[in-house]
Amino acid sequence: MAFQFTDANFKKEALEADMPVLVDFYADWCGPCKMMAPIIDELAKEYDGVVKIGKLNVDNNPDTARHYRVMSIPTMIIFKNGAAVDTVVGAVSKNALKEKLDVHK
Repeated sequence: MAFQFTDANFKKEALEADMPVLVDFYADWCGPCKMMAPIIDELAKEYDGVVKIGKLNVDNNPDTARHYRVMSIPTMIIFKNGAAVDTVVGAVSKNALKEKLDVHK
């Protein structure tokens, strides 16, 4: 299961992580986000211990979404050493996300 990021834990769990982090910015009402949910969960299992993968609900955690200028969802941002290093906007295939992750792991 994917990690649940919040405004409160984002700095510690995403920016200060000792491995690359993929954050899926989503909302419960978003159709494309629902399509991405099983892919995010599968990747979280596959990359366990290599890349931290989780989700951040933009409705419940607006500060972090606003800080990273998330204007449309789903938006997946990859963080490494506390910085955003890659962004994917919209529903994409599992392989497309794996290609992005493999560059940064």
